[in-house]
Amino acid sequence: MITRAVVTGGAGFIGANLVERIADEGADVLVVDDLSSGRLVRLIDARATGNVNFHQADIRQPEIVDLLAKFAPEVVFHLAAQIDARRSVVEPVVDASINVVGTVNVVQAAVEAGASRVVFASSGGAQFGTTDTLPTPETEPRRPESPYGVAKAVVDRYLEYYAAAHGLEYVSLGFANVYGPGQDPHGEAGVVAIFVQTLLRARPAKIYGDGSITRDYVYVDDVVDACIRAAQRGAGHYLNIGTGMETSVNRLYDMVAKAVGSPLRPEYLAAKPGDVPRSCLDASLAKEVLGWEPWMTLEEGIDRTVQWFRRHPDF
Repeated sequence: MITRAVVTGGAGFIGANLVERIADEGADVLVVDDLSSGRLVRLIDARATGNVNFHQADIRQPEIVDLLAKFAPEVVFHLAAQIDARRSVVEPVVDASINVVGTVNVVQAAVEAGASRVVFASSGGAQFGTTDTLPTPETEPRRPESPYGVAKAVVDRYLEYYAAAHGLEYVSLGFANVYGPGQDPHGEAGVVAIFVQTLLRARPAKIYGDGSITRDYVYVDDVVDACIRAAQRGAGHYLNIGTGMETSVNRLYDMVAKAVGSPLRPEYLAAKPGDVPRSCLDASLAKEVLGWEPWMTLEEGIDRTVQWFRRHPDF
């Protein structure tokens, strides 16, 4: 059972859901977030438990080391990141400074704080790039096609180093495309939330390219469950966290439009660089190592997401 945990990026979409789950189970949680994209409103319920403290900080800053040392966590969930693969193509230095330098700073802080384990939010599709093996297992060669994917792959090597040099246990979780209630509909990432909110506002959503690219969409509660399990099992592993099912952007749009009840058709624009044509993860190793498997169907997950946005029209 987790008793003291740090969650970087804890005011973000996945992070806030994770914080709420950990706090509900009685653990003390320190949330570290620079609020560049995170929202404190996501933490209202979790902070009401009295177990959650919040500190606004950039993970690249030296203060992270002292901050973690004072809190003395047993596990650090590292979710803070620059999450947009397209932005990483345009701003690779920014991406590397956050996703590589910032991550190493957090991992070093975990060591100095005496934490026993780091659970890292990696990316499955972005690391593997274009592959003929679908669903893609962990054994497939990693050929990232964006600086974002490169950064995630590099961090896994750092985690191996820290395990060997400092005895820091780690689990790296390669998430598929995570979606669900509370996801930010205003950025480039989070296509489900973008489609849902746009169609609820009676505007046609944009699709970049012809809509044929495929992704593996995994519900946020399933991802949180994987994180909790990884804090206690599976040390030294990189594990895919996905459903093993491909869904094209066109198909996804149709599913969201049906759930919303919208007749609007999408607006097609030029494709953007950094998008892998097909992505789908084989998560059978996560079942073996963590006892984890997804339970939410895409249809039900989309419906729950639509209902949430109906109740929060100004999010």
